Amino acid sequence: MSSPIACVGEPSGSASAIVATSARGYHTLKIDGYWCAKATPTGEFLQSSQFFVGGHCWRIYYFPNGKDSETADYISFYLKLDEIATEDVKTMFTINFAKVAEKRLSWPWASTTRYVFGGKQMWGYPKFIKREDLEKSEHLKDDSFTIRCDIAVIHDICTKQTSAPKFVFVPPPELNQHLGDLLKTEKGADVVFEVGGERIAAHRCVPASRSPVFSAELFGVMKEGDTASVIHIDDLEAQVFKELLYFAYTDSLREAKEEEEDIMCQHLLVAADRYNMERLKLICEEKLCKYIDAGSVPTILALAEQYHYNGLKKACFDFLSCPAHRRAVVATEGFQNLCKSFPSLVMELIAMPSPP
Repeated sequence: MSSPIACVGEPSGSASAIVATSARGYHTLKIDGYWCAKATPTGEFLQSSQFFVGGHCWRIYYFPNGKDSETADYISFYLKLDEIATEDVKTMFTINFAKVAEKRLSWPWASTTRYVFGGKQMWGYPKFIKREDLEKSEHLKDDSFTIRCDIAVIHDICTKQTSAPKFVFVPPPELNQHLGDLLKTEKGADVVFEVGGERIAAHRCVPASRSPVFSAELFGVMKEGDTASVIHIDDLEAQVFKELLYFAYTDSLREAKEEEEDIMCQHLLVAADRYNMERLKLICEEKLCKYIDAGSVPTILALAEQYHYNGLKKACFDFLSCPAHRRAVVATEGFQNLCKSFPSLVMELIAMPSPP
């Protein structure tokens, strides 16, 4: 028998991976008016608005009294591809109560089945929950509950060469944190703003670089190096101006309590318009869209009309396209004020076509 051949030097190696790519997303559906929807006969459904995940259109179908006689005591939820597919769409999905879904640390695809959507079929949960169990649970609150559908559309499955081991790790950018600390400590501050009886120190170059209005105020009126000067700010609350400055330094907003965020965003929207800070305007617009309801829509709509925030205005009109929402809003004192301040806007609302 021949002897083994001796090898000299370090062994070479390589690695590869089988990769399944997917596009992930979710859609939340609020059932507002559970007891009214409960009158829907077994087998009949209500549907969500159309939404997009993985390049495809979807809808959630809600059967308040089950899809058939076997599920008549249950609530049923189904997912359906809302388009004519030219090929099968391989998908994994889950439907759960929104609060339960949000507590997940990761997407639980390992425990789900793969579904193929292509024709008119729908897949889902025929026995999502018994109605009597829902009515006793914490999920049903103020005649409403919310579910969340998490979807992963499976694309290609292929083999790829993996990258070499990584030995150097670059941390995320820290500039916003460092500038935020600079605002907090006031180290090197060279300008003072007086707002609502409070004095707030800052570094003039930062807000001036973020806003043409600040730039004109700080480098147009003030003399370079005049640190004793004080800029008086009228018609803004001190807390609102502090949030405006914080955004100028960090390009982000501090977390706020949910019950306070909508009011702060309304004030910040006005302040952002005053100082021509476009990104802050859009952030506040986006945040306010989720706070639109029967009580708040007159105020938010008036704000959108006065300052020409078209996206926010469209969101308000979308909410008011529901006849039940319109009836609820018309009964509020805020709507009466809206009629007095913006009669042309109310006429536009009256002329809005009813949904089919």
